Amino acid sequence: MNTKDTYKTISQPSSEILYKEKNSKFYGYAFPVSNEEEIKTHIEQLRKQHYGAVHYCYAFQIGTQPIYFRANDDGEPSNTAGMPIYGQIQSFGLTNVLVVVVRFFGGIKLGVGGLISAYRIAAQMALDEAEIIEKTIDIHYIITFDYKNMNKVMRVIKEKNLQIIAQDMNESCQIEIATRKKNAELIYDIFNVMFEIEIKKS
Repeated sequence: MNTKDTYKTISQPSSEILYKEKNSKFYGYAFPVSNEEEIKTHIEQLRKQHYGAVHYCYAFQIGTQPIYFRANDDGEPSNTAGMPIYGQIQSFGLTNVLVVVVRFFGGIKLGVGGLISAYRIAAQMALDEAEIIEKTIDIHYIITFDYKNMNKVMRVIKEKNLQIIAQDMNESCQIEIATRKKNAELIYDIFNVMFEIEIKKS
């Protein structure tokens, strides 16, 4: 069984890098992202920032299981921009990341090999600028119980060092907890055998 419960991503947006090839300028950026809305926002901002650029090529990868990724050539010849960028995301072993390379055309065509190389190098430089961190893959559970069982539940949360994400204390109590994937089954079993306590995946 695969118990790997960590992944690598970047802690914050990287500094802008500039790579030049035969008068063309390639500006590279890397952003931590968790959904497509964030990706759209970053690309729209770069379109405003680099008004007049000819191509805004990018690739992203989100998630761990399953993984969701996309590569976009934005008008460059097929597979000369998005895939070389995505290749760098893979070679750095990252997820939840967006890499964008903005190109200003310098009047000299680079050819397919030249484009692939330029986008790959710009993506690599952007990721080299970023701080890479490791995060845990967490499983979220909702625990439902009556007030009288509060101490029992809180004791397990404390003992097992579980993270409380949200609490709703009305007639009955609901607590959303997060635990590392490798501990998830154990935590589920502990609560599942407790009398008058219900646990389900959030």
